[in-house]
Amino acid sequence: MSEKIDFTRTLDSYRARRGDFRVVDVPPLQYLMIDGHGDPNSSAGFAAAVEALYPVAYRLKFASRDLGRDHVVMPLEGTWWAEDMTAFTSERDKSRWSWTLMIMTPDWIDAAMLDAAVAAAVAKAGSPA
Repeated sequence: MSEKIDFTRTLDSYRARRGDFRVVDVPPLQYLMIDGHGDPNSSAGFAAAVEALYPVAYRLKFASRDLGRDHVVMPLEGTWWAEDMTAFTSERDKSRWSWTLMIMTPDWIDAAMLDAAVAAAVAKAGSPA
């Protein structure tokens, strides 16, 4: 098997340095993603999304090993927005936030691998997310 790849060390877009503001070119990447809405501190949907993403990400990692390619599971990332931006600024009303949670996956992961990983995760946990 080849060496384990850690994309946080090899992709420049994951190598932010404290106090160093710079523009980076982010290559096309693929992600496992789940959209949701609500306060991330209390939303059942947010917790379910996290609980759904990681089992799939780890199943893909183990499936990659069968291809002779190993990688570190990437960290959880999120994007946040609201219809009215005051929910972020002055009101800080997290119940009005929308979000997308995501985990980057290597480009050698294909649709068949993803479908198999999702099916296995659902069969084991029964997670509707």
